Amino acid sequence: MNAINRLGLLGLAMALSACSVLENDKIDYKSATKGPTLEVPPDLTQLSRDSRYTIPGGVVSAAAFQAGQAQRQPGTVNAASQSLGDVRIERDGNQRWLVVKRPADTLWEPVRDFWNENGFVLQIDQPNLGIMETDWAENRAKLPQDIIRSTLGKVFDSIYSTGERDKFRTRLERASDGSTEIYISHRGMVEVYSSAQKDSTVWQPRPVDPELETEFLRRLMVKLGVSEEQSRAVAAAPVQTPPTARIARVGNAPVVQLDENFDRAWRRVGLALDRTGFTVEDRDRAQGVYFVRYVEPTEKKDPGFFAKLLGRSNDAAPPVKYRIQVRSEGGKSTVAVLNASGAPDASANADRIVRVLSDDLK
Repeated sequence: MNAINRLGLLGLAMALSACSVLENDKIDYKSATKGPTLEVPPDLTQLSRDSRYTIPGGVVSAAAFQAGQAQRQPGTVNAASQSLGDVRIERDGNQRWLVVKRPADTLWEPVRDFWNENGFVLQIDQPNLGIMETDWAENRAKLPQDIIRSTLGKVFDSIYSTGERDKFRTRLERASDGSTEIYISHRGMVEVYSSAQKDSTVWQPRPVDPELETEFLRRLMVKLGVSEEQSRAVAAAPVQTPPTARIARVGNAPVVQLDENFDRAWRRVGLALDRTGFTVEDRDRAQGVYFVRYVEPTEKKDPGFFAKLLGRSNDAAPPVKYRIQVRSEGGKSTVAVLNASGAPDASANADRIVRVLSDDLK
């Protein structure tokens, strides 16, 4: 067989193997040596250990509590859940999370091991805040599993690239009954050409993938003792349509309005903050407040919402502290941006933050 024929067969094998990978939708992550330069501000690793995460508290007001209880009465629609032993998965719209009847302290090591076993390196590991976050990683299962890579192995692993990177944030939140809620949120980036000559590339955000979030929640269920078959059955249930988020103004300050009670609004806002890459320093559920940091975008260009929230440059402004407050009454909730002193904020940054949250909450 001459060289041309051999190359043709190799190319055919490469194409067929690429199709099989896509059809099987496999997941095989490996921490990436070449990843997006867009990173979480490094001061997150030096946050104060005076955390409010250990005491979840309750709803904001008696009216909100009564509204929440009313929605739990038989015959009403609320977040769906299915239990398997001491682990259950709950759903609200396209958001899913686990509730485990174990203390958060006993779950931290198994969850950390889970991400290591799935090929990730943890960039953030803050048990005092209940937050861990992986480094950017590449799903190597999306690469063509051809005879060339099978023969040369790791040599071609360093040459092939999917042009996509993912990272995942895990948040553990204690519940008043001693159980723990576990949330997993996804962020993705894609490498694209930055010039018509295709001689340079840049990393840009790609949409959040709720299916990836659900798959890792399902795998975590298995790690925590649920069988593979049971986990697949409960994770495959259809999602519900979440209520629509609306932007409004209270006084002169922008807010997001949601037609849902405090518990559901609190969870949805927390996942929205995780998905959009905010630096969450702390949270106080009793007061309905997330403490976040925000990096003001530069005026030279508009780099997109991820870069607005996280991007840095030599002349970038330092992070500014804000509070994201969830207040509920009568089954409706309002999400507001407060400044570091706790007063309503009407700045341009507040408008940007409200738009970003609204886009994810819709």
